[in-house]
Amino acid sequence: MKKTILILAACLATCALGAADDDGFVPLFNGKDLSGWEPCNVAPETFTVRDGLIVTTGRPVGTLRTTRMYENFIVEFEWRHMKAAGNSGLFIWADGLPVTGSTFSRGIEIQVLDPGFNVPGKNEWYTTHGDIFAVNGAALTVAGRISPNGKRSFPAEDRTKPSPEWNHYRVVATNGDISLSVNGKVVTIARAASPRKGYLMLEAEGSEAHFRNLRIRELPSTNPKPEEIAVEGIGYVPLFTGLDLRGWKAPAGDNGHWKVVKEVIDYDSLSEAPAADKNLWSEKEYGDFQLVADWRIKATPYTNPRMYHVRPDGTEEPGPDGKPQPYPGPDSDSGIFLRGAGKYQVNIWCWPVGSGEMYGVRRDAALPPEVRAGATPRLKADHPVGKWNRFDITVRGSTVKVLLNGQPVLPGVTIPGLPARGPIALQHHGSQKDGKWTSPPALVQYRNIFIRELK
Repeated sequence: MKKTILILAACLATCALGAADDDGFVPLFNGKDLSGWEPCNVAPETFTVRDGLIVTTGRPVGTLRTTRMYENFIVEFEWRHMKAAGNSGLFIWADGLPVTGSTFSRGIEIQVLDPGFNVPGKNEWYTTHGDIFAVNGAALTVAGRISPNGKRSFPAEDRTKPSPEWNHYRVVATNGDISLSVNGKVVTIARAASPRKGYLMLEAEGSEAHFRNLRIRELPSTNPKPEEIAVEGIGYVPLFTGLDLRGWKAPAGDNGHWKVVKEVIDYDSLSEAPAADKNLWSEKEYGDFQLVADWRIKATPYTNPRMYHVRPDGTEEPGPDGKPQPYPGPDSDSGIFLRGAGKYQVNIWCWPVGSGEMYGVRRDAALPPEVRAGATPRLKADHPVGKWNRFDITVRGSTVKVLLNGQPVLPGVTIPGLPARGPIALQHHGSQKDGKWTSPPALVQYRNIFIRELK
């Protein structure tokens, strides 16, 4: 019975896009919609189907990924750019989400670049005819003709046709080794990639490109080690389009201070909204969820006279008089509100205790000591001001867990009174008088915001 179920599941997965042909290939694209594909960090209109083609606008820069991972395979497809110098790519063996602060995931990119992309020095580090190279921490041994900087496998000859002509790619990827055929001939090779099992991705990078006749033949597994398998991304959906604030509610009268600049949400802490609530709220409410959000503090122009050293139990370090002892320091202050309530914020700031603490919970003297201690970071995991950080926040029932840059700053705290559902907010903080800050401003940027709802 178990064997029958497994066979049926495999059949259903194959039949979702189409049956195998005589060569053992199955379609990766059904010509009608994007079944089998998911937007990674792009807008709904970045990749669409038109006249039987997958079409990318190129904006924002980002990727469309397969809903499942692949290990060993042969992929064939055709592509064309609609203007000279168009840029795109095929990622293989990629992680499900982008690297912290980056547009792209860790993985291996196979260049899809129009021959019209001619700039001085281009042949010093890339070509337009089918490079293979590692991205964002992936490993790869380049081979064959190698770029002068030693980081890319270059094609042995130039076979790419210029826009708007079609080109055919055939990629053989097995046991970490890769070969690329361009218009019928192998031109580029690389070896020993890691990861060697992961997602396939099509890249948007600035201009319109078309894809058609995508198909794949899976080859037998060569049993990758756990460290050779990409990080999964099942169930995550983007909460930020990279283009605009769709899905978010800017405060009425904000006058554009919450805005999108170069594919990041940028805030200057100067919202003109008359209401006390100047935060940016999600339109949708959530119950149990896992949220991934990248953030960075842009600057710390304000010296906060009332910063404190926070002890592991959540109390603030006292001075000689036994009272909490403040000290001055550069500060910026923002955070992420959970389930509609500012009290339950995961903080972003410059205090020594580090970001990730839940200020409203930690300082609530009515809560049990173990709750206040649980809302206090176990360690400081912040990167320096100006660098990108990543929150991974899990809320299940009344329990909140926070990872910061992969470190468990809040391993898990159960909070009495945590609302069952509510929207998520990016926090406003700060005020000015006569052009000077009178409280820590939220000079912060966000990108790569993903959420998956938990059952």
